[in-house]
Amino acid sequence: MEKLRATLAQYSRWQPLGMYVDRMEGHLESDFSISVENAKALLESIGKEICDAKGVPLGKKPTINAVLKNAFVALGYTTEELVTQVSGSLATIGQLIGNLRNDISPTSHGKSLEELNDRNNKIDLLTREFLIGSTLVVAVFLIRAFEERKCIATVPPVVPPDATPDYDANEDFNNFWDDSFGEFAMGDYSYTASEILYSVDLQAYQSEYKAYVESGAEREGEL
Repeated sequence: MEKLRATLAQYSRWQPLGMYVDRMEGHLESDFSISVENAKALLESIGKEICDAKGVPLGKKPTINAVLKNAFVALGYTTEELVTQVSGSLATIGQLIGNLRNDISPTSHGKSLEELNDRNNKIDLLTREFLIGSTLVVAVFLIRAFEERKCIATVPPVVPPDATPDYDANEDFNNFWDDSFGEFAMGDYSYTASEILYSVDLQAYQSEYKAYVESGAEREGEL
């Protein structure tokens, strides 16, 4: 925790995140679900701040996986294979933290009394320390990468201004995509294909939208 605390102290912009660190550390043994909830919130806050500062849109309800991947791109990293693997690994860590939070949180979907009693014993102390340690490494990396790259020319936004990345403004395309791929159910939740594409991979959404518009123009030219 100390390395992250030192990083937060070094860069005043990030000091409000100290409350997440305190909660993570304070509940590591007594109630790990609280530590996990704050670990997830920590990574999401950092990722969203980076994307916001770099002008990278995230959509309405981005997953933690999408937030971290976009934050990595916003920092100016290329799509080289090694870098892509690293960014994917960071996003996977965030997604696993989010999934674990849903599994052991006392307020996630409601739990039986037996589940409430056992939830804190699902993860042993060594695994807890590993998961929190991974979160800290990712957090320090993202903050330092952002701060140390301030002097480097900012990369262009992931989605160009003329790409019309506003989900609500693309109703025809959304309907076309949903008609093609349908709706996906996940437990008590369900999402349309266009919502998933927009939230998880905005660049792919942009690319498919452009292809849809261009194909429509070609059809009109043939008439």
